[in-house]
This record gives sequence, C-alpha cells and structure tokens, in this order.
Amino acid sequence: MARLLLPLPFAAATASASSLHLAASRLRIPAVSVARREGLFGGRVEGGVRAPASLARRELSAGAEAGGGSAAQVGAVVGPGEAMEWVKKDRRRLLHVVYRVGDLDKTIKFYTECLGMKLLRKRDIPEERYTNAFLGYGPEDSHFVVELTYNYGVESYNIGIGFGHFGIAVEDVAKTVDLIKAKGGTVTREPGPVKGGKSVIAFIEDPDGYKFELIERGPTPEPLCQVMLRVGDLDRAINFYEKAFGMELLRKRDNPQYKYTIAMMGYGPEDKNAVLELTYNYGVTEYDKGNAYAQIAISTDDVYKTAEVVRLNGGQITREPGPLPGINTKITACTDPDGWKTVFVDNIDFLKELEE
Repeated sequence: MARLLLPLPFAAATASASSLHLAASRLRIPAVSVARREGLFGGRVEGGVRAPASLARRELSAGAEAGGGSAAQVGAVVGPGEAMEWVKKDRRRLLHVVYRVGDLDKTIKFYTECLGMKLLRKRDIPEERYTNAFLGYGPEDSHFVVELTYNYGVESYNIGIGFGHFGIAVEDVAKTVDLIKAKGGTVTREPGPVKGGKSVIAFIEDPDGYKFELIERGPTPEPLCQVMLRVGDLDRAINFYEKAFGMELLRKRDNPQYKYTIAMMGYGPEDKNAVLELTYNYGVTEYDKGNAYAQIAISTDDVYKTAEVVRLNGGQITREPGPLPGINTKITACTDPDGWKTVFVDNIDFLKELEE
C-alpha cells in the first residue's frame, strides 16, 4: 500500500523550556471509528531529513507540497453555516500518528515487548533512504496506530517541547510499569493518582524519548487513546478543531494550582476512541516543535470540501486537495493556528489501497 510524504520543517517555534510548566493532561484522545469503508491512511512528514510516507516516493518529496487538483473539482461548501453542517456529517476518525525514530528495530522491540503493540507492517524504501513501520493494537482499518519513520543514518531528533505525550489505556498501570522496568525502560512518573483526581497513571519514555502516559482503565477497543499537543491559545484551538475538523469538545479542565488547562477533542467518547488532548500552559503562546513529531492523519469523505472548510476557519492548506501522482488516493494537508500538521485522506481511496 502506497503512502504519502509530507514536509515537516526542522525549524520550530520558540518557547523557553525553563519558563514552561510541561503539565501533562490526564485524559485520552479520541478517534472516531469509520468502518472498513471509511479507510485509514498513513502519511509521512519530513524536514531537512527525508521522512517519507509510503506515498512519498510517488512524486511527493520532502520540502515540496505538491498540488493535485483544486477544490473547484468538487461542489463547494457555500458558507460557514453549511460548512459546519457538512463537517459534522463527514465520516471521520483518527487514523494514525506519524513520527521519526533513530533506531527502528529497537523501537519496535520496545513497543511490542513493553507496550503490547503488534507490528502491523514494515516497509523499506532504499531508493528514498527510509524505512517505516506501523504498530498498534488492531488492524489499521479499525484502529488508531503509530507510523514510525527511520531515515537512514539519522540517529536522533529534537522532540521539542510542543509535543506532549501519547496515551495508552492499560488495565493495571503498576504491573505494566514493572514490566517496562524489567525490560530496561525508563519510568519518569511512578504509578499513582493524577494530581487533583483519582485516575491512576504513570509516565514512561520510549528509546527516543517520546513520552507515554499509562492510564488505568478497563477493557477498551482503542488502547492507543491519546495524543497530547500544547497550544498557545486554547479557546482559539478548540474553536478551530470544532469548526474546521468537526471534532467535539469532550471535556475541558482548568488546573490553576499547576497553571495549565486541558481540552479533550475527538470524534467519540474517550473510553472508546482515540482523542486529541490540547494543553494550554498559562502565559505560554509559542513552543519549539522540534523535528521529530510529524502529524496526525484523519479520514474524510471529501478532501476538497475539507480543504475549503479548513480555509474558512483560518487553517493553512499546505497541500492542495487532489490525487497523489501515480496513486490516485486523494488527500489534502493543513496546519492549525499553532502550526500542528494534519493530513486528511479520502475514505474510499484509502480502503482501495488497503485492499491492494
């Protein structure tokens, strides 16, 4: 199955780590389940280094956002009211999250042995000098998964301070932490109740330094349940994700004692879907995004209307909607007001890719 390569600049925002309270939200992130026909899609971002997604080699190179058709090819969404109505009806869910690692085999070993994920697919693209791997807790057509990218010869990346953590729901946090310690993993926060709440959590780091929050929860269809990103204006971000992406504000909580506020956004309940956790640290308006974390991919029925709605709500289109050269899978890519990247993938086209 082919995949896409989108550019991810190494340049980052600016925010002093010392002045920032890196408060980690305690809730999970959603992903609406769009049945098989909703299709899932994997994409890749890049920066000064080559971080191609499967589709990358089909004419989408790093640093160049290829166009591919215009929004005029599909019926236009006329105004804000109609746009809001359409986006709420669109079949969307979180498909996967893309990021770079310095030792792919080591990371795969950690995720499978310590976190209980399964290696779903692995592909080497020597002509583009990268390898990618898809891991998760179930098939890509029904689960939120991670897409790892290894660029030949690149052993480390700057994670920055804008990306927060991934969330994994487990039935026994203490037991999971003991296993991770036995495997030589790094535990940065021992199991215990979240500050100001009752949920039992712990924090660990993978071999590349990406943080994972372990959340004690009963059986769930979506164990990989959260991606936490920091934003400079929470109300602005909530408004954008509601109107441009069609997400729901599932929960919002202010923590004045620790000077941060979180908002859980997604396409369904936190206990059954992957969700996006947005964190606002009091007084911090910009963050260093580094060059490690790349993007989230989301499914849609119409990439042309999606791009139009994103524009209507102040988002920046970084790849015009249309089919990828040589593939015909229609996508569009954009950034939110804080510069976080997202790729939208046509449901039917992606399903065809999975079936090839």
